[in-house]
Amino acid sequence: MTGPRYTKLIESLPATVPFVGPEEQERRAGRPFAARLGANENGFGPSPRAIAAMAAAAGDVWKYGDSTSFELRAEIAAHHGVAVENVLVGEGIDGLLGYLCRLVIEPGDAVVTSDGAYPTFNYHVAGFGGVLHKVPYATDREDPQALIAKAAETQAKLVYIANPDNPMGTWHARETIEEMIEAVPEGTLMVLDEAYVEFAPEGTEARIAADDPRVIRMRTFSKAHGMAGARVGYAVAAPGLIAAFDKIRNHFGMCRISQEGALAALQDKTWQAYMRLLVAGARDRITAIAEENGLSALPSATNFVAIDCGQDGDFARAVLAELGARGIFVRMPFVAPQDRCIRVSVGPDAELDAFAAALPDALAAARAKLSR
Repeated sequence: MTGPRYTKLIESLPATVPFVGPEEQERRAGRPFAARLGANENGFGPSPRAIAAMAAAAGDVWKYGDSTSFELRAEIAAHHGVAVENVLVGEGIDGLLGYLCRLVIEPGDAVVTSDGAYPTFNYHVAGFGGVLHKVPYATDREDPQALIAKAAETQAKLVYIANPDNPMGTWHARETIEEMIEAVPEGTLMVLDEAYVEFAPEGTEARIAADDPRVIRMRTFSKAHGMAGARVGYAVAAPGLIAAFDKIRNHFGMCRISQEGALAALQDKTWQAYMRLLVAGARDRITAIAEENGLSALPSATNFVAIDCGQDGDFARAVLAELGARGIFVRMPFVAPQDRCIRVSVGPDAELDAFAAALPDALAAARAKLSR
């Protein structure tokens, strides 16, 4: 009896999971986490108006969602001052990145990113046979000039940058991103991941014409709107590129409940302002916890803080493991020298209290383990 006949590409790929989710980690540990601070979720939750809208929509969940997400796209378009034809809605930024790679990447095509940047993008590139070319971070920030130079050198189909950055939380001023767009090589499409831009200081969001064919910008309702479980992301780009997604996207991939929740969330400007205050306060608290333990925190324009553990990656991994053993779920960058840090998401006071209580013992245990 034979099994499925996989493609040569799939047979060549290792079994890869970009992130092991917290639920799987809890199952392996046999107990729940006391603090869930590792997935860059927004523990403060969505707008009450969004919750009400999703509850009201539950009775209609027997219907498929609107295959074009028209009302949500129209609200997003109005929010950004662009046309509906400039907007695509999909299953989170992760889903949109997968569709984009399917649209433009053939086996052997070059793609440029930063070494240590968002690994799910790399996962999609590999899944469609693209060849990743990586450049190092520069002082804990992605290096726009190096990315563009590498894109020109390799004739890359895509060049990816996140502003603000994940996993470091650092950011570039809008002028830097705008200069990067002007330098995009002919035939290269720049992927600008703005998942965290709502948390960033004034002057971070780049000013980009929606019809500019050199760039596609992507955003999400998972972070600022506290709706990670609803899986709603969107892209803003030239109409021709947006229309091309219709050739391959899952037209009924969006849940009706998620669509209604995202629409209500985007309309609730008061909650959005309140959320920015909550996140800023939690970032300050995480920074203070780090300093109380003799560590330093990197400035952050996101809903997480990278804490420099003061040694190398082995020490940071030991700290991460000791925190996990104490019921605290956090993550860390994968690549040196950024892997000297752990990354802690914002959350309610009770979860940050648990982190603050566990960190001193975790540091002590990690130091003891590595000194043997």
